[in-house]
Amino acid sequence: MNDAEELLHDLDMLLKESNFTKAAQQLYISQPYLTQLIKRIEKKVGAKIINRDTKPFSLTEAGLIYYKYLENVSYNDQQLERKLAQFSHPEKEVIKIGILESLGSYLLPEILPTFLNKHPNAEIQLFEAFPRKTERRLLNEEIDCYIGQTPEAISRGFDVYTNGGEQYYIVIPANSKYFQTDKFILAEDELDIKELLEQPLVLSQPESAIRHQINGLFQKYNVTPKIVMESNSVITVANLAVKGIGLTISSASILKRLQHLPINLLPINRNLLMIKYFIAIKQDKDYSPAITDLVKIFRDAKLEQSIH
Repeated sequence: MNDAEELLHDLDMLLKESNFTKAAQQLYISQPYLTQLIKRIEKKVGAKIINRDTKPFSLTEAGLIYYKYLENVSYNDQQLERKLAQFSHPEKEVIKIGILESLGSYLLPEILPTFLNKHPNAEIQLFEAFPRKTERRLLNEEIDCYIGQTPEAISRGFDVYTNGGEQYYIVIPANSKYFQTDKFILAEDELDIKELLEQPLVLSQPESAIRHQINGLFQKYNVTPKIVMESNSVITVANLAVKGIGLTISSASILKRLQHLPINLLPINRNLLMIKYFIAIKQDKDYSPAITDLVKIFRDAKLEQSIH
């Protein structure tokens, strides 16, 4: 039978189109084949997986379980392929990088093109997770290096190299009483930071790197935050704040995507809070020339972020 990734694609298209004929056309297969495929799956599962009585089509409870099963199988297949890459492609050197997703969207395009130009046979594998999990992976030698922010918070046992950084801003949406029309970036002393921190806030989850720093700011100003919503994604947090759910604190690389919107940004003094980029490798370990070059390319890159 079809592999898990292909089955997921078939189900997604059928749910999207809510019509077997249209879904089959989009999948470049015949409608009878798609119908028989779903029937074979339902026979194997022992229950209907798609509710076809109403539109749009939806997964039944059994269908949701089966869909999740396919996702797990697909993920495990991908993980197995990644782990076997060093054996199936011995001519390639697999470089495993741990990084925050939000940070990688800016930093990796500044680093990897130069690195891959010098090491065309290298294969990059990304492991995106919160800092503590990434640190554990590096200590356990599950990854080769860790690219992150806030080097002061990293545990012992690593060689840490810093380069560049960016400023934090308090994001003030248009529905806030503190919003100032016809302004974008305010002066640092234009509003009282403590007063802003006492307002309803949208923040990233406690285990995120940015939240770790923001918690330190709450302690400094002796503020008990009023958190109305939390998210794993700093981009989601910024967009929720822009839409008026609450104020937030975000960085230049995220906010550069939002500067056309009616918001105010209050810069936070870098002595209070800022991002410093770093790359870390495990101490007392012999590294390949490729890893050594990756560290050097990171240190030489122009990584300073700003917003105007």
